[in-house]
Amino acid sequence: MRIGVITFPGSLDDVDAARAVRLAGAEPVALWHAEHDLKDVEAVVLPGGFSYGDYLRAGAIAARAPMMRDVVDRARQGMPVLGICNGFQVLCEAGLLPGALTRNGHLHFRNRDQALRIERADTAWTSDYEAGQQIVVPVKNGEGRYVAADADLDRIEGEGRVVVRYVEGNPNGSMRDIAGVTSADGRVVGLMPHPEHAVEDLTGPGTDGLGFFTSVLKAVVAA
Repeated sequence: MRIGVITFPGSLDDVDAARAVRLAGAEPVALWHAEHDLKDVEAVVLPGGFSYGDYLRAGAIAARAPMMRDVVDRARQGMPVLGICNGFQVLCEAGLLPGALTRNGHLHFRNRDQALRIERADTAWTSDYEAGQQIVVPVKNGEGRYVAADADLDRIEGEGRVVVRYVEGNPNGSMRDIAGVTSADGRVVGLMPHPEHAVEDLTGPGTDGLGFFTSVLKAVVAA
């Protein structure tokens, strides 16, 4: 199975995401932001970093990259897409996910291992977890505060589109402790924490993040 990992100018975690894909049992395929070739991949990961230096708004310029036009088209046809940290920002800016990510409420960069609760275990990227399961993965962001209008938050909650939620402390002031959301069809997921940094005991706080990458393999096979 081939899973694409897009590199934008300023991406930092594309190599880490590719390693997570490989450890999950798939073939990572490098995708360049300026191209229009998805290279026959069956899913796509948008990694963390600071695309285009986070100028304008975090993720706003990357959301308009040539490769993202193809990603948006394919995502609307059902291709699974995962956005991590900056990738989450890009997906919101591209209109594939609701809400926005803004400057952390305390105005400080946060880098720590973070407890999360899985709220949805039936998306393309979370089926290897159980609803209510708690995991620990790192967070590292300066603009990770998830925001939306109260009416939109009520709708997002009512539609069950919160995928993961912060527990044991909110690192950035995200509204309603939201750490990640999904599209209506459960195929596109964005989250601020970094599951690709928790895929092996040697380099991370355990392997709690690997399930995001193993889940999508089953989703593609089942499609």
